[in-house]
Amino acid sequence: MVPLSVLDLATVGSGSTPAEALADTTRMAVVAERLGYRRLWVAEHHGMPAVASSAPAVLAGHLADATTTLRIGAGGVMLPNHSPLVIAEQFATLEALHPGRIDLGLGRAPGTDPRTARALRRSDDLGADTFPEDVVELITYLVDDGPPTSPAPVPGRGYLPEVWLLGSSTFSAQLAGLLGLPFSFAYHFSPGLVDQALAQYRSVFRPSAFLDRPHAMVAVSVLCAPTDEEARWLAGPSALTVIQLRTGRLGPVATPEEAAAYRFSPAEQELVDATTASHLVGDPSTVHQGLVDLQARTGADELMLSTRAHSLESRVASLTLVAEGWPPAGEVSPRTTSVA
Repeated sequence: MVPLSVLDLATVGSGSTPAEALADTTRMAVVAERLGYRRLWVAEHHGMPAVASSAPAVLAGHLADATTTLRIGAGGVMLPNHSPLVIAEQFATLEALHPGRIDLGLGRAPGTDPRTARALRRSDDLGADTFPEDVVELITYLVDDGPPTSPAPVPGRGYLPEVWLLGSSTFSAQLAGLLGLPFSFAYHFSPGLVDQALAQYRSVFRPSAFLDRPHAMVAVSVLCAPTDEEARWLAGPSALTVIQLRTGRLGPVATPEEAAAYRFSPAEQELVDATTASHLVGDPSTVHQGLVDLQARTGADELMLSTRAHSLESRVASLTLVAEGWPPAGEVSPRTTSVA
């Protein structure tokens, strides 16, 4: 079975603080390493009360210090928010400090609302039209060979982290294939295009100095508990988060009790059902079967688990239950073997 990894958003729960959320993510990294997960990534988001991972390079350095073998990275850095040179310097520094353990996942979305994006970029141009050129520029600063660059970051050349492209559509899938880079698809929030994106990635892939064949990871929302009923209870706050995001009423992740007290309108319930239909929520057998089926369907080389729950204890318990039964016993078999 394929390796599992973790996507963590430094979740700020109701009644908690960003400082406590960052400390929880540090504890999560230590647990993930002990359980045998391959990677832990944090994602760049801005202006979201439930997410404290707004500075992924800073947080990644702290997490790498707290662990010894776990690969640590950003999933991702939203490159249009930054100069390629700045990101090259930050992640070359991380690679110099923690050689062979740093991942740099690059996305082209803003990771925030338009007003915050303008403040980040100091510009009214919120487009990502230069994303392909920016990716190439960033890599050029860090690869071992090639002509000298000006400017020349230090640390720079020779301190190249493992670079990934991230996406929820076919754009970055195609770019990753053409550049010969690994690709991670955001199935956890955009499941509809996974088959098309991975097919596109594999069809246009060109062997490169980074990879000789396509390498795809699929990120999926997972919440595992001892019983299906408990898992659904713990997943209640995720349903409420869907409504908060769509209506702009942002806040920390609710407790299960707060989520249970909310009365969804029929339209809201329909939206929640559609948005969470691809989430794997249940006991270990339910979740393991869902992961096996997803891997069989997509042919993913890796799976990354995104677990949103109010408490660190619930998230740790979920990752533990999944890891302790992975790979699953022989009685779990894929319901499909088609690969996009």
